[in-house]
Amino acid sequence: MSFSLTSPPLARALAERNYSEPTPVQNAVLEEAARGRDLLVSSQTGSGKTIAYGLAIGETLLGDGEKLGRAAAPLALIIAPTRELALQVQRELAWLYEHAGARVISCVGGMDPRREAMLLDEGAHIVVGTPGRLRDHIERRRLDVSALKAVVLDEADEMLDLGFRDDLEFILKTTPEGRRSLLFSATFPKAIVQLAQSYQHDALRIEVEAARRGHADIAYKAVRVYPKEAELAVVNLLRFHDAPVALVFCNTRNAVRHLEAILLERGFAAVALSGELGQNERNAALQALRDGRARVCVATDVAARGIDLPGLDLVIHAELPNDAEVMQHRSGRTGRAGKKGTSVVLVPQSRRRKAERLLMEGKVEAEWIGPPTPEEIRALDQERLLKDPMLSGDEGEDDAGMVEALMAGREAREIAAALVRLYRSRLPAAEEAGDPGFGRDERRPVRSHDDYATPRERFAAGREDSPRADGPRKGGPRGDTVWFRLNVGRRDGADPRQLLPMLCRRGKITRDEVGAIRIFDRETKVEIDADVAERFYELAKAVDRDKVMIEPVTGEDERRPAKPFAEKASHAPAPYQRKARDEGVAGEPREARGYEKKPFAKKPYEGKGKPFADRPFAGKPAAGKSFGGSKSYDPVRSDRDPSAEPRAPWSETGKPHGGKPYAGKKPAFSGKPGGVRNDGPGARGPAGKPFKSKKPRRDDRG
Repeated sequence: MSFSLTSPPLARALAERNYSEPTPVQNAVLEEAARGRDLLVSSQTGSGKTIAYGLAIGETLLGDGEKLGRAAAPLALIIAPTRELALQVQRELAWLYEHAGARVISCVGGMDPRREAMLLDEGAHIVVGTPGRLRDHIERRRLDVSALKAVVLDEADEMLDLGFRDDLEFILKTTPEGRRSLLFSATFPKAIVQLAQSYQHDALRIEVEAARRGHADIAYKAVRVYPKEAELAVVNLLRFHDAPVALVFCNTRNAVRHLEAILLERGFAAVALSGELGQNERNAALQALRDGRARVCVATDVAARGIDLPGLDLVIHAELPNDAEVMQHRSGRTGRAGKKGTSVVLVPQSRRRKAERLLMEGKVEAEWIGPPTPEEIRALDQERLLKDPMLSGDEGEDDAGMVEALMAGREAREIAAALVRLYRSRLPAAEEAGDPGFGRDERRPVRSHDDYATPRERFAAGREDSPRADGPRKGGPRGDTVWFRLNVGRRDGADPRQLLPMLCRRGKITRDEVGAIRIFDRETKVEIDADVAERFYELAKAVDRDKVMIEPVTGEDERRPAKPFAEKASHAPAPYQRKARDEGVAGEPREARGYEKKPFAKKPYEGKGKPFADRPFAGKPAAGKSFGGSKSYDPVRSDRDPSAEPRAPWSETGKPHGGKPYAGKKPAFSGKPGGVRNDGPGARGPAGKPFKSKKPRRDDRG
């Protein structure tokens, strides 16, 4: 079936956009049985449903004519769950109804409501909006729904999940009884069926077969990553696929900000989409992606619902979604309208079971692979350079003089090397991201556990003490180094994970040529390999967009030899043998410091008896006062008689109760377990109620 059954102005607009054959959902709504009826359609995102309901309501709005009359009260109302989707629908319907003379406006949250009210007063044929903003305009009597002929609920299941049920019911109750109602949803949960039964009349239920197959045009890949190398894997995936537009999903706004900063630092043209951005900022980000000024979008699930970007070939799940439905919704941003796409899920080993469960529930088969290696990326860069249209273009008249100047005095190899350097300078550097080696369908052989042992374990096993080749970076310069100072510190939020790629990008050096990064309160010191220090400073001293100034450190700390890898304390075997101070011989244990042991002038408590027994006391004991009837004295009080006898211990004199403990009575906690007496105030036990006899003391009554 072709678009011959549609109205002539709509068919003309489709022909101008090179629409030749309808998609399954468009074919279903154009059937003779669906004409003029309420529809309940199940269709996946990316199946062309926007054009489908645009064509379905065309006959209702136009009738037998080819032009719509003067714009007044709206004839059709389209309700979408998110702002981005509503604005996208408004753009699609604007070109579809261009030859019909339709005026299509949008009413979404985050935009100026007064401007929308002015547009509604001027009249419109089709209004597209979000539930909350449409309800607000209806309650304020700015939106007149009395002339509506059709109402469309786009992605109704998502609107119910987002909590818009009350708004939807309010809008549907205010619309005329005789209007058409078209409800589009990816699935038919119980809430959708109840909504359709309440507000639709004799609806035709359409389930598109393509929706049951899932996303057949999307290739799923599960990439094994180390937990701390997910960002490096994202960089390599973007470089490996080199998609015109890529979408990277994170779970939180903080993760979006962090990953966007990392990609910008490495030279990617990236933008962010999250709920904390205003609508104007979100529109500007999407427009940058459509214009080609940006190629990577880092977004959360809420901000990216329903967006459709041309050329979106790659979706990366930087963090695993919560359920399979969210994963399919994310992946559905690519592979739309018959085009191929790739969905990549980053899986740390601790999240392997969750990833397998999500893939199983989503009924998709994923290829388990490791992150792309720098060698693979460099090989693809070579192929892309050879296929670049820049090399196959004809020589222009204005370029002849420059070509001759370059050829004079230079060999072809020098010119080719300059071209390669220029080509590589525009590309972000590839990262060293390791493959943990778990999962199925391995692309590279899985290493054994010994290959991922620590340097200390390798030394203990008698193997060479060297860093892991594909694990976290533990390298650095081996020879002399030069220290440089940066004008950012801990108070400025300096982070080694952001400073390292910035230094490599600005100085055109590799990660192995960067040594220690020491972050202080207001500055940061970095050591660079002495062989590349001069070239690094010449390239990095200019103030870049990050406004970080780099200058060499002068003085005694300017240059020092870097320790070999095996001699560093963090990689040496236990116990670490430090070289001697005086001899400077490597491998010998350091001599112990010689302390001169000084004895005390007089040992405390040398004499027999109690301490301070020989201390003379002046004065006389207080008259008529003694303790326990004995002739003892208090050694601390100066009014006691020093010649008096020391107080006898409790067990010899002054025994209470005739020398018998407790006067023959059993202690309160003696007897059977649990038999606690309740004699005193505040005591607990079965003999009485707790705190019954407690009275406030005198000092507690105030």
